[in-house]
Amino acid sequence: MRRLVVDVVDGLYTITRLDPGTPVDPAVFAAPGLVSVTSSVTEISVITPAGHTPDAGRAEPGWRLLTVRGPLEFSLTGIMASLAGSLAAAGVSLFALSTFDTDHILVRDAVLDRALRALREAGHEVHPPND
Repeated sequence: MRRLVVDVVDGLYTITRLDPGTPVDPAVFAAPGLVSVTSSVTEISVITPAGHTPDAGRAEPGWRLLTVRGPLEFSLTGIMASLAGSLAAAGVSLFALSTFDTDHILVRDAVLDRALRALREAGHEVHPPND
């Protein structure tokens, strides 16, 4: 696996679970930073910067966002496996998502230092916020 460059995004994020069919307020898309809405037949997951969380649903606050510098070609393999494997070996759980250009992972703020250490030890280049 090639060395990845991972940026730690400033600020906290919240992951919210909504019941299927629950309308998502379009105002969440005005939040600064990454916003993701994923809908399946069993749930809607909404990821937003803290303070821009939907009013409904079950919210899990206290996450930090790590973004792989992209854009990444669709032909690349093993990116998420490399990140997830390194974090799993360090006992760090994650919430993963991908966009067209890159991959993102969220880790609990309480274990951010351990996560960053694990990624660095795996050979990845990790940049703190505003670096």
